[in-house]
Amino acid sequence: MGATKLEFHDQFATEIATIAKVFAHPARVAILQHISQQNSCICNDLVDEIGLAQATISQHLKVINDAGLLKGNYQGKSMCYCLNVERFQKFQDLLNSFFNTTASNCC
Repeated sequence: MGATKLEFHDQFATEIATIAKVFAHPARVAILQHISQQNSCICNDLVDEIGLAQATISQHLKVINDAGLLKGNYQGKSMCYCLNVERFQKFQDLLNSFFNTTASNCC
């Protein structure tokens, strides 16, 4: 989370921010969409499908993976990815909790 002083924030806020960071970049959303539409783990076709350089895809995959939204395994020299559906459910629960406890105090 960069230079943010995490000790000032509770686990709830930190977890939402970590996962929300994934959705803050359109390339990461495109990567997640592509992975979600596959019937099996995917490896090297992300570069061809998304149209970004391998190094850029790897950086985005790291952010997504650090948030816990991917599962993966090695097939030869390639890492194959699929979605961590349980983590997505946890994220949905966190957001629902956040919005359900937010007061509607705006004019």
